[in-house]
Amino acid sequence: MSTEVPAGDERESDKREPPAIVRRLQDRRESHRDHGIIYRGAFLVAGFTVLLGGLAMLVLPGPALLVIPIGLAILSLEFAWAARALDEILDKAAAAQEKAGGMGTREKVVLGVVAGVCAVAAVAGFLLYQAS
Repeated sequence: MSTEVPAGDERESDKREPPAIVRRLQDRRESHRDHGIIYRGAFLVAGFTVLLGGLAMLVLPGPALLVIPIGLAILSLEFAWAARALDEILDKAAAAQEKAGGMGTREKVVLGVVAGVCAVAAVAGFLLYQAS
């Protein structure tokens, strides 16, 4: 029984080349293992601190969607699960970027009109509030 995946069943993420940062992390992972226990321990503490800070920012004010991948990138030097999670996040981000970039002219016009109406409503509300 063959374990090959037929060409039509490839996942979308398998078709994409990994981002440059993932390739650099993969290269750095090999040299990271050669460092001493204190150096690697410091990376573990820093990685978990940044990751936990990012998770806290999901409910607190802050750039959680930026900080969490940074923490995962630090931890990916040491743990395979962090590397897989980072790859998944970056794949989803790339897919979202492609989808957003594929917005047609009609969607852009509607979005512009809605933004304009919201701006006019905000100014009118401010002026009415100041008048009373």
